[in-house]
Amino acid sequence: MEDLQLQKIAISGPTLASMIQRFSSSLGDVDGFIFGHVTHITPSTLSDDSASASTDSHLVATITGFICSGVPLSFYDSLGRVDSLKIPPLQHHHQQLLGWFSGRRHSPLRPSLREFSVTDSLSKILQFHFPVKTQTRTLTLMPCVFILFTTPLADQLIHTHQYRAYQFNTFNRSFHPKTIDVINIGPAFRGHYGSFAPNCALPFMNCSSAAMEEESLSAKKEKVSDQEQLDLCAEGFQVESLKRLVGPDAASYTAGLEDLYEKMLAKVESLARLVESSSAQVLELENNNRKLRYKVARSTGLE
Repeated sequence: MEDLQLQKIAISGPTLASMIQRFSSSLGDVDGFIFGHVTHITPSTLSDDSASASTDSHLVATITGFICSGVPLSFYDSLGRVDSLKIPPLQHHHQQLLGWFSGRRHSPLRPSLREFSVTDSLSKILQFHFPVKTQTRTLTLMPCVFILFTTPLADQLIHTHQYRAYQFNTFNRSFHPKTIDVINIGPAFRGHYGSFAPNCALPFMNCSSAAMEEESLSAKKEKVSDQEQLDLCAEGFQVESLKRLVGPDAASYTAGLEDLYEKMLAKVESLARLVESSSAQVLELENNNRKLRYKVARSTGLE
């Protein structure tokens, strides 16, 4: 029986960037596991041909997480034999072990014989086979996804990384290249942010010119309240400057916007220093308590 074929492999931009960052920041080659789920996509076709109703070509593997070992040969030996005891257990029931990835420097962008053996060995471990529900039946899929990261053979002025995804077919024991769909990148995903509403502590600003010029008692009280709220996230930035940034002439106040961001970053840095200082004080108290307990225990033993 032939294996189920994936139409494509989907991964979010931040997840892909995080995998590349872990590879680039490591001291050498790396490998790790890929987690996610496989879903059946209903084909948008009006054809009456029954052959077009095949479920195999409409399976999408979505990568939602990964674990990077930081070193090669982390869960297999030099011959590519996988040790199932070194595979971490699944943390969430809705996630499955889709496969694994490998990162190699200055090497061709094609799987090696060892990577072939590792993928073949991993796909044979029955405990990691998982069900995939379609409209008519439930199918079984094994960890068959393999993603290879490499760097160019020769050093370049611009640091680049290459990657390619494969699905391992156990029926004919071969790798099949698959398309990687990077989610949240490209014009097709702009509509997802049409209803975006920012969650920010900045006070609400009325953009009408009449409201901006009003100086009644209630307006002054509201101004003081807005300034206090603004100081919580950008201390030292004036409400009047913030009003100019949301008014009709906001396009000409680029410097003011940069000043706002600088004030916000300064506030965050101040909070970070406060937390660091508090952590140091807590550590000092713990050390003092440890010394006191040691003295009490020692004096009790002498008695």
